[in-house]
Amino acid sequence: MDKLTVNDLDAQGKRVFVRVDFNVPLEDGRVTDDSRIRAALPTIRHLIGQGARVVLASHLGRPGGKVQDGLRLRPAGERLSQLLRRNVPVTGDALGVGTEDAVRRLRPGEVLLLENLRFHAAEEKNDPKFAEQLARYADVYVNDAFGTAHRAHASTVGIAKLLPAYAGLLMEAEIAALSKLLENPEHPYAAILGGAKVSGKLDVLRNLLTKVDVLVLGGGMANTFLLAQGRSVGKSLAEHDMVDEARRVLAEAEKRGIQVVLPVDVIVAKEVTRGTEYKTLPAEKIPASWHIVDVGKQTLALIDEALADVRTVVWNGPIGVFEIPVFGAGTRQVAALLADKADAGATVVVGGGDSVAAIQQQGLADRMTHISTGGGASLEFLEGRELPGVAVLLDREADAATTQPVPAAAKGSR
Repeated sequence: MDKLTVNDLDAQGKRVFVRVDFNVPLEDGRVTDDSRIRAALPTIRHLIGQGARVVLASHLGRPGGKVQDGLRLRPAGERLSQLLRRNVPVTGDALGVGTEDAVRRLRPGEVLLLENLRFHAAEEKNDPKFAEQLARYADVYVNDAFGTAHRAHASTVGIAKLLPAYAGLLMEAEIAALSKLLENPEHPYAAILGGAKVSGKLDVLRNLLTKVDVLVLGGGMANTFLLAQGRSVGKSLAEHDMVDEARRVLAEAEKRGIQVVLPVDVIVAKEVTRGTEYKTLPAEKIPASWHIVDVGKQTLALIDEALADVRTVVWNGPIGVFEIPVFGAGTRQVAALLADKADAGATVVVGGGDSVAAIQQQGLADRMTHISTGGGASLEFLEGRELPGVAVLLDREADAATTQPVPAAAKGSR
């Protein structure tokens, strides 16, 4: 990676502002999935181990610039305290005299979590004054929130222009894993793309078509491709306005000699609900009033065969209606198949909420090469786009003088 990381930083005694991604699901005031908090632990532990004074900042949900008690970060702070085995106070606001005092009182090795940044509309607007106020809390900036790196917000771009800006260990791992998929993948190389819509992944498809040998399509987006082949999909989720784009993708794949795997048999249901009637049918015989909800055994066998010799796999998006367990079998089987590939030495990178959930539910996470926490950021990276939250970090070849802390007197005037 060509960006400086916390491994290049002498953080002893410094105040370090760390942008983390604690946008975690909550239920009854408790964190129900702490994977994003756990992902930030290596960077936090690295900094406190050096004796840094760590100021953490994150958003949670979409409060629209207004305080919402249900989106306060206290549950995340409590979970982080448990994982670190040390108290991590949460401020009452990201700004204000009380917060400034709490930052001032931080001792080396202590950690403080600011309240939800998006309680301030200025955060998402990348307001320079808001960024300056945040920058006054620290000598150095670290971004370890890859999932927000595609957003030019005050805490991801604005503050990074005011302080020496480094990548955290999670950010480093994300960029390294995803860069390998684009720059130097080992072949044969397969992409498995699922989820609801072609439109949300069209640019990823176009970019990956220049790199992969095998393309597996599933989920709702596969229905649009079935339409492009002249098949009926009944009442299934599909984007009829994207059929021409799907045809162009298929034509380009054929031109490049890419093997495309689409469903040959599917599970169809009368309704996309729990407890409904369902059955397996050939993909060309979908009843007009039924919905495609998963792939069948023949399709899974084709996927297995297509991936037999692959050395690199990227997977983003479920193969079926994963949120209904009975229609998640195809997604779960793909997860197990990829775990076996990783065990055999293939590079396997997984992103997307339901894809990652399928892996975690089966206890397969530790067997994958890399699980991306990035969501939209991962997709934009795979499109080949520059992410503003990454671009603003210090380049490795930067002059050493630029990595020195900004003098406190200068922070408010830049």
